Amino acid sequence: MPNTEKSSPELPESLPFSHPAALIATWFGTGLISKFPGTLASLATLPCAWLIMRDFGLNGLLIFVAVAFGAGLWASNVVVREMKDENADPGLVVIDEVAGQALTLCVVPPDLMLYFVGFVLFRLFDILKPWPISLCEARIKGGLGIMADDMVAGILAAILLALYSVLYQWPISVF
Repeated sequence: MPNTEKSSPELPESLPFSHPAALIATWFGTGLISKFPGTLASLATLPCAWLIMRDFGLNGLLIFVAVAFGAGLWASNVVVREMKDENADPGLVVIDEVAGQALTLCVVPPDLMLYFVGFVLFRLFDILKPWPISLCEARIKGGLGIMADDMVAGILAAILLALYSVLYQWPISVF
């Protein structure tokens, strides 16, 4: 499979790493790692989601998704504005992967196998971008476009993860 993951450019000079938008958009620097920043951000989300589900349950993880989406929307808009390209989806912005990956995991309890399957499903949807993900990416611009395609990927991956969980008789959290 060809590498379709976004390249990871540097932050614009007008946006220092210490700026809250840079910290959020890059998931505290994960997006600045030159190789596979989206995959690394998705991987970094797994232990966060696990701990949130363990300590706060589904409601806690849903709140995390909502906060990551809202903060990601703001931070992504700041980054693309500073890059002076409203059509950009820069590789350094990985908060979208964090929100989408966490959304995928909302349908299952913390379980090593289920989280692994959820990770693989989300990354496949995020990289391959089948319809309607590709439609979101093509039609929605700016921070909302950056966030929207990963949220749709998260929803589609969650549906398949829930089906996988039911087929293999793992309990699911939402249905």
